[in-house]
Amino acid sequence: MSEQQPQTCKCLIVVKVRGDISAQREAKETLDLLHLNHTNHAIIIDNRPAFLGMLQRAHNYVTWGEATKETVMLMLKKRGKLTGGKTLTEENVQLLGYKSIDELADAIFTCKAQQWKLGMQPVFKLHPPTKGYKGKTKKSFKAGGEAGYRGEAINELIKRMV
Repeated sequence: MSEQQPQTCKCLIVVKVRGDISAQREAKETLDLLHLNHTNHAIIIDNRPAFLGMLQRAHNYVTWGEATKETVMLMLKKRGKLTGGKTLTEENVQLLGYKSIDELADAIFTCKAQQWKLGMQPVFKLHPPTKGYKGKTKKSFKAGGEAGYRGEAINELIKRMV
């Protein structure tokens, strides 16, 4: 018998970097399912195979990577909203069943909670990055552009966008 290593859950941040006007239908549908309707909008997801497949379908229009707990906390504090459009505050977090924003960020980072199931908006509306994107948004990150998988470098991009 071979023992399988349990899949560790990683927290991913996905940011839409391009418009989808001339995109293929399946890429547009995938972006709609991810709730990424505008550029510079971001979502926090985990690394289950269904989400990774969706990212591969829309890889020309989004960039993603593994988040740190500090980045998740920064996004929740600065850009987190409840479903009614209210800003996320310490009092609102206590109504969701958490003691503080730090505890909520830890629960989301460790994949114990998903913000759309807690009554929060799934999308974070971010600013364009300070000093702009470093490369072309039509090229992949590996080829010197902005789209596609970027690993830990997503945290630096998010700090420039919040």
